Amino acid sequence: MSSSSDFQQDRHSFSGSPQKWNDFELPGDTLYYRFTSDMSNTEWGYKFTVTAGHLGRFQTGFEILKQMLSEERVVPHLPLARIWEWQVGVACRQTGHQRLKAIHLLLKIVQCSTQRDCDFTLLKPLWQLFTHMENNLCHEMAKPGILLPLHRALAELFFVTENRVTELGSLQEYLLALNTEDHLHRCTAQ
Repeated sequence: MSSSSDFQQDRHSFSGSPQKWNDFELPGDTLYYRFTSDMSNTEWGYKFTVTAGHLGRFQTGFEILKQMLSEERVVPHLPLARIWEWQVGVACRQTGHQRLKAIHLLLKIVQCSTQRDCDFTLLKPLWQLFTHMENNLCHEMAKPGILLPLHRALAELFFVTENRVTELGSLQEYLLALNTEDHLHRCTAQ
């Protein structure tokens, strides 16, 4: 099976028992397949199921939401508060590139929100992750290095968010909501 008629792109070959077959995805809207028998058996053959357009796939959702947030005429019609809540949850649950993409969308939402669309206090779990990364960075200052992409993305998100809550006049409430009582005691002691 392949996404090209010459069977050179996204090729998947299977042979033998059904247990050797794995689910896979092909890009595009066309599937090419070739069935060849070696005549060693008189069984029926193979059966496979093709399902188009998996709803809920992360990349598809990311691309659609990124495009919608880029369209100035569309943004006012979006339920930004709900999208914000969903995206914060996604950024907290995902890892790797998917977390980076979710943070990218959060940043776009912060930049395009014009009023109190977003409950910025929902960022607390990501703030805790960021402060943990910052603390580890301080302990490893002797080692020269480059900030990890996640660390950079979170730094940008919190920088832009802090500017936005300052514009809205709610910086103090925001900072108090993100920090734990323990952290506030340590800062006061310092």
